[in-house]
Amino acid sequence: MLSTYVITGMTCGNCVKHVTEEVKSIDGVRGVDVQLDGGRMAINSDGPIDIELVKAAVAEAGEYQVRAD
Repeated sequence: MLSTYVITGMTCGNCVKHVTEEVKSIDGVRGVDVQLDGGRMAINSDGPIDIELVKAAVAEAGEYQVRAD
């Protein structure tokens, strides 16, 4: 299942790296593609991922905000 999100607050490649690592740790996530330009994130997962889990993972990565696209 593919889900897309918008992330604000990322400013560099390290931001992308931290968000990717945290979101990958969510159970059921198979892959994550985070793009600095445009602040887009795509999650490939086994099934629906609770937006609150995504928000918590992104918050753990840093001072970023996320919303469903």
